[in-house]
Amino acid sequence: MPRGEIPLDPEGGPLFEFAARLRKLREQAGRPTYRDLAQHAHYGIAALSSAAAGRQLPSLAVTLAYVRACGGDEREWKVIWQRTAAACTGMDTSAGTGDKDRQRSGTKPPYAGLAAFGQADAGFFFGREKLTGTLVEHVKEKRLLVLFGASGSGKSSVLRAGVLPAFPGIAPLIFTPGPHPLEECATRLAARAGTAPGPVQSALMAGPLAFHRTVRQILAREGEQEQREGQEQETGFATHDLLVVVDQFEEVFTLCRDARERERFVAALVHAAHAPDSRTRVALAVRSDFYTHCTRLPALVDALPRAQHPIGPMTAEELRAAIVQPAARSRLTVESALLAALTADAHGRPGTLPLLSHALLETWKRRRGNALTLAGYRAAGGFEGALTQTAEEFHHALNGNRQTAARRLFLRLVALGEGTEDTKRRVRRQELDDGPDTEFVLEQATRARLLTVDGNHVEIAHEALIRCWTRLGDWLEEDRGQERLQRALTEATTLWESLEHDSDILYRGARLAAAKDLPPQALTARERAFLHASQAAAQQAQQQDCRRLRRLRRLAAALVVLLACAMTAAGLAVQAQNTLTRQRNETVALRAADEAVHLSPYKPSLAIQIALASYRQTAQKRTRDALLSALSVASIGARATSPKLIGHASADHTPTGHTPAVTADGRTLAMANGSQIVLWDMKNPRKPRRLGTIAAGAAGLGPIQFTPDGTTLLGVDSDRTLRLWDVTDPNHPAPQSKRPTEHADAVYSIAVNHDSRTAATSSYDDTVRLWDIADPRHPRMLDKLTGHARNVKPVAFSPDGKTLASGSDGHDIRIWDVTDPRHATLIDILKGHRDAVDALAYSPDGRTLLSGSDDHTAKLWDISDLPRHRELGELARHADIVTSVAFASHGRTAATVGIDGVVNVWDVTDPTHPAQLAHLTNPRGTVKEVRYLKADGTFLTVTAHFSVQIWYTDLDRVLADACNRVRGTISRTQWTHHFPRLDYTPPCPHDT
Repeated sequence: MPRGEIPLDPEGGPLFEFAARLRKLREQAGRPTYRDLAQHAHYGIAALSSAAAGRQLPSLAVTLAYVRACGGDEREWKVIWQRTAAACTGMDTSAGTGDKDRQRSGTKPPYAGLAAFGQADAGFFFGREKLTGTLVEHVKEKRLLVLFGASGSGKSSVLRAGVLPAFPGIAPLIFTPGPHPLEECATRLAARAGTAPGPVQSALMAGPLAFHRTVRQILAREGEQEQREGQEQETGFATHDLLVVVDQFEEVFTLCRDARERERFVAALVHAAHAPDSRTRVALAVRSDFYTHCTRLPALVDALPRAQHPIGPMTAEELRAAIVQPAARSRLTVESALLAALTADAHGRPGTLPLLSHALLETWKRRRGNALTLAGYRAAGGFEGALTQTAEEFHHALNGNRQTAARRLFLRLVALGEGTEDTKRRVRRQELDDGPDTEFVLEQATRARLLTVDGNHVEIAHEALIRCWTRLGDWLEEDRGQERLQRALTEATTLWESLEHDSDILYRGARLAAAKDLPPQALTARERAFLHASQAAAQQAQQQDCRRLRRLRRLAAALVVLLACAMTAAGLAVQAQNTLTRQRNETVALRAADEAVHLSPYKPSLAIQIALASYRQTAQKRTRDALLSALSVASIGARATSPKLIGHASADHTPTGHTPAVTADGRTLAMANGSQIVLWDMKNPRKPRRLGTIAAGAAGLGPIQFTPDGTTLLGVDSDRTLRLWDVTDPNHPAPQSKRPTEHADAVYSIAVNHDSRTAATSSYDDTVRLWDIADPRHPRMLDKLTGHARNVKPVAFSPDGKTLASGSDGHDIRIWDVTDPRHATLIDILKGHRDAVDALAYSPDGRTLLSGSDDHTAKLWDISDLPRHRELGELARHADIVTSVAFASHGRTAATVGIDGVVNVWDVTDPTHPAQLAHLTNPRGTVKEVRYLKADGTFLTVTAHFSVQIWYTDLDRVLADACNRVRGTISRTQWTHHFPRLDYTPPCPHDT
């Protein structure tokens, strides 16, 4: 019989309640003896009986062993233990003395907790002495410091408690940018100057010089006052300076939505630090994952190479100093076991410094005498307790929708264990949904040190969060099955995208049915696209199965009829044999047609004959498209890949390059290739003739465009310089002028108005700029169009020159009134694409706009009655991004090309119901550009490998001309290989 336990003291407070619950748990387990519990818990009898005695709080490990031996819920008891430990703050829980004087009121703690160290904490800031010395020298010599580091690496602390105290004679100006950095800066400067902030903000908005001048005025006034008071400067500098510290600089990207205010704020800081008579020193603390954002700021990008400095994790020796030295300064000691545990927990882990400081602060509150002990650290919960408290505060601060977004985000960051504990999972930002709630939660969780953002990856700051945050544990238990399905879906989506949307990767059958049960709101846009493609493929397979079943049924019915009419079926048998032969021949021809397309880049003569024979054997759409594809791919592009013509010699006879431009009459082609442009005579597209060459310098050319009158060629190089050449005589082109475009990022495209007097350039800096090129020798900028939220890509003028269309990565198309190009205005915004807009083209009558997008579709828009518009038909036969679109000069047909290597030709006579005329294939893969040459449907394309193809859609012309392109007759061996069991009938029997 187990003996009775000593009665509990009802005055024991939280310890009484804790022990009483342990005893009740033991009673529910059948009151096993402590000897039996010790055998299951692997702890001594004394340790287990003391745990339920109510005199002291046992360690977390002993508590969980007790609970485990009694069959209790360990996760629930973790929370109970942590709450009890928090309630016992100020008591010596390891010794059980209950002394109330362990936490002395009025004593400054030597650790800052989750907050950053400030100037007042400089005496307790240790471990960063080497880094601090380097940064101080940097600020003294270069005046501008941009400190990059991961969240929780100690950027704020090293600036506030390390760098600032090194300049005792300088009163610093410290602030965070917030949503309006110029307003915040003006408020701080005005307070320092003793003036109203309004005039200061207006001056800062006017230009970057105002910040520098205001600082000089403030320092001059302070200098005069100090002279009157007889004070002396002890700064170590020849003049009295102002040290400006902008903490959490990434807020200019996360909170500030006004790009102009952001650029002016940064320009003011950089100018103040670099002015010849500068009296300002600037230090910026930036999270390392915002480095790319900083490179997009024109004022900062040039200064970064000399101003940036990274901050890495602390070494083991630095960690020991950060733990021991603050305690020694307060005449405290650190138990060696505690030092070893803290160093092991913190070393080599990103973003743990605030958590380490918080754990130390809680340990200090539970110190024993003048010693920080391992028992006190465990009573405080260590890293786990700090993380739990922070996580709950973060979660309670969110509203309902954002709490849902937080749940989805954290579940994605956990790798589910298979017989093991769950662990943290490092994911790419692209895997996360890009909604505003997710972005907000990600930002707030990073600020709370729950997540770490490193470059393009996100992960949980510490796996202890998975173990000890009860809410996250409950989420995992509730959604574990769903999460496994979703995780498998995420991996399948990633594989599908990496294999260029291979249909074999798509879900089918039971996997598709299970994935369809996942809630749509829990999926990202990528995963929804994968499921949509899987459903479409499943429906297509189902339709094919139905068609096969119908064919089998018809065949079975035919057999029954044949059997019933055996005596009179001789003629029918012959007819059936002919039908089977015809079907066999049709199958052979279709397969040969596909082979012809793939052979065309390497064996053009053989490919043309195979395609022609296939069409003559079975004249249908598929063999017709194959014939058009084989003849077009073998036109001029084959020469560039012929083994005998590879190199410079082939370029003399074959147009190559990455960017084309065609004159309005389709007779002259310009191809930009690296640092030169080659002009070609395309009067006979099958035999292009090389004309003049333009040397564009070493910068390398981007987009190019002819003026409609064909006399001038415009281009923009990689240095964002606009260049113009006189091509009146295309054999002898001559440079006319060049000037900077003033774009802050790469230029994507260029367009020219119908009167050849106005041009437009679009850029990744989110703007469009209009140019006056009436005098090509002196181009000048007319207007800057803003409003797109992300990179502006294609631009196109309407045929009458009154409007300009621009598309962007923001999924929208904007129509501008450019009747007066000096004061262009926004007319309308077209929304309907689900991804970036990469291509635009006006119909010849200007009433219809054709757009191509990353969402794999092209759309037709009715813009005849702006600002009212209407979406017409959708051209959705591409399997990947639509890279270029074009209208024929008569406007009845249009062409679309894409990364999938497909060239589609459409009948757009009725734009509400566009019909596909031809589905052509380029076996070389991605097609980047398409340009019409003639009204008869002849057009050219440019592949990602810089080769050029000429395409013909006039079938009669192709049939009459095909054999003229053949160099030798197909042999019997080749015929047998491609047309087995068919009689040898070469389509071009004589050599040409």
